Amino acid sequence: MTEDTGSTVPRRQLGRALKELRIEAQMTLDGVAEALHCSRQKMWRIEAGLGPVRPLDVRFMCDLYGTTRELSDALTNLAAETKAKGWWHSYGNAVPDWFELYVGLEQAASHLREHDDTLIPGLLQTPEYTRGVYQHRPNMPVDELERVLEVRRRRQEILIRRLPKAPRLEWILSEAVLLRRVGGAAVMAGQLAHLLKRTELPNVSIRVLPLSAGAHNGALAGAFVMLEFPVGKRTAPDPPVVYCESVTGALYLDRPEEFAAYENIWTSLDALALDEQQSRQLITKIAEEVHHG
Repeated sequence: MTEDTGSTVPRRQLGRALKELRIEAQMTLDGVAEALHCSRQKMWRIEAGLGPVRPLDVRFMCDLYGTTRELSDALTNLAAETKAKGWWHSYGNAVPDWFELYVGLEQAASHLREHDDTLIPGLLQTPEYTRGVYQHRPNMPVDELERVLEVRRRRQEILIRRLPKAPRLEWILSEAVLLRRVGGAAVMAGQLAHLLKRTELPNVSIRVLPLSAGAHNGALAGAFVMLEFPVGKRTAPDPPVVYCESVTGALYLDRPEEFAAYENIWTSLDALALDEQQSRQLITKIAEEVHHG
């Protein structure tokens, strides 16, 4: 499981615990950073679960917060797990720093819901479609594109994974995504056929939001992924998170009120989208038009 989730889950767990202890001790980030002789940015990254943490720093923070020896030992041991490497760490620039956290979350999630109004999501893309997307980045070296394709393939294994159990995956895609030609007619025909094949998996739901739905709540939100996590053997489930990506970075929203806002958006999309059977029929119709067009 370490290779599947890397250090993502322990980093988030440790960050939340240290933040709660700091707040209980009535200390500020600036105050703790000064005591540790480090930057405020480093403290923020530790509490946000964005990087490995030295056990020595955790021990010092626990002493500063006045925690029990037992809790200090447990958190120090957890710090050692924040250095674990997931499989994606070996792919270099093919997985940008800001995307590493997402890949770890994706591998650990038990339920993913994604809305996309621009492109076929990565977990559903064929290699040919992915090449079509990246052909608009002329400065990308060939070997880097091959690594991107391999990372995409490895990520897609979660759809059919046996252990740990494959997550429940739900997509609501704008009809515009299906109509947007990427890589030419043959590539799109293959991509649409692949979508239909994926709908046969018992843990996968692909639904289409028709253009006839008009303006809707999800149009303001754009593309996003909602991730929820399983209950551990000895721990409560990791808090759910919403992932929103841009060209140069990403947002990770995990406050309860933020997730609730996207839950409301998903509910509105769910009400407007075609059901699974109607969606398969529309995808089939568009695929036939692409084939004959």
